[in-house]
Amino acid sequence: MQVDLLEWLGYIASFIVLVSLLMSSVIKLRWINLLGSLIFAIYGFLIGALPVGIMNLGIVFINIYYLIKIYGSKDYFKILPINTNTDYFQYFLEFYKEDILNYFSRSKFDIDDSVVNIYILRNMIPAGVFIASEYDSNTLKIELDYVIPEYRDFKIGKYLFEDQKKHFLNKGYNKFVSISLNNKHDKYLEKMGFTKIIEDGNDYFVKEIE
Repeated sequence: MQVDLLEWLGYIASFIVLVSLLMSSVIKLRWINLLGSLIFAIYGFLIGALPVGIMNLGIVFINIYYLIKIYGSKDYFKILPINTNTDYFQYFLEFYKEDILNYFSRSKFDIDDSVVNIYILRNMIPAGVFIASEYDSNTLKIELDYVIPEYRDFKIGKYLFEDQKKHFLNKGYNKFVSISLNNKHDKYLEKMGFTKIIEDGNDYFVKEIE
């Protein structure tokens, strides 16, 4: 049985809407769902199914409304020192263990071995953890720079590496070095202003701050 172009348009729209529901990031969900709903609306009008077209056009405007609210809202950020290996800290690492291992070579960290250990709060929610050890006298080696899936829109990274420069400079560090395990992490580091270098046959990402 031959499937015409309009049917394919309906299948594509259905697939995109389905994919949107798999997104852990609310922003990604809204954008992908908007695209799927827009295609669905076009499909509905083209086949003469007005209820389908009108309903999905309504969903498009709902997604636009919430995206405007998201991008227009002002988030509150705060860094909070992790002073000890608390039960909450260990529980946080255990809860996100599998996801952490997607980006870092280990999921167990002892903050006694590090010089910078902080939670990054976003609207009072512990949305990220940053742990770094001393690479040399003015360089920090990033052991963990992890943000929970719901908040991966680069805002926390920009807050940490741009707005909180003085936090690191006051400690005597003006350079970061990080090792990446996959392309997703590569893209994040490049977005944050890191430069890829090759040293002793290994790939590193380096960022200097002033």
